[in-house]
Amino acid sequence: MATVAITGCARGIGLELAAQHIAAGDTVIALPRKASAALEELAASSGGRLTITPCDVASDASVRAAAASGTGTVDVLYNVAGVTGPIANELEGADWDAWNEAFAIMVQGPLRVLQAFLPRLGEGSRVINVTSQLGASTWPMGGMYAYASAKAALNRLMRSVAIDLKPRGVIIGLVHPGWVQTDMGGPHAEITPQESAAGILRLGAGWSLDDTGEFRKWNGEPHAW
Repeated sequence: MATVAITGCARGIGLELAAQHIAAGDTVIALPRKASAALEELAASSGGRLTITPCDVASDASVRAAAASGTGTVDVLYNVAGVTGPIANELEGADWDAWNEAFAIMVQGPLRVLQAFLPRLGEGSRVINVTSQLGASTWPMGGMYAYASAKAALNRLMRSVAIDLKPRGVIIGLVHPGWVQTDMGGPHAEITPQESAAGILRLGAGWSLDDTGEFRKWNGEPHAW
């Protein structure tokens, strides 16, 4: 069975990924900024296979402490933590503090987590980054400047990381999770967190070194950049 680490798992897709890995018999290292009641309930019912380690991905000290709190190989590392950022039209002015937060969590955060856990990633380990179609140049809509920019930066960053880690056998994946019924996606989104997480889990399990750095949809289809 696999050992899995998941950031942003207090709710939504991250929480459901944790639940589905537990159901599959895996061991989960939950890395939320702050644990939710739902995550604590999952830990209590996991038979000791889910441990909660607080991890603020915007903080070097917090991430390094989380990575150092355990030993052994991490087979799958999911970078899920994210924020919406400002959604108002910002053509005439921007909330730069919110921009800085978006990039700290969704660009620097995944790299920070990867760096801290790198000593625990072995040949065949996978780092699956939950990104968004808004980060693709093919996205045909405006708005959400900070969020879209951060996801575009994450995509390009992890493509570079994939090239540099390929000789070590560490696999990098980029996944658009779909339009999901979460706090961020809203109740009228197309798919449930359960459907999205199941697709991401299957996709991640089959990701090979030949495909490292690729951008795909939750259902396995390639995503245009």
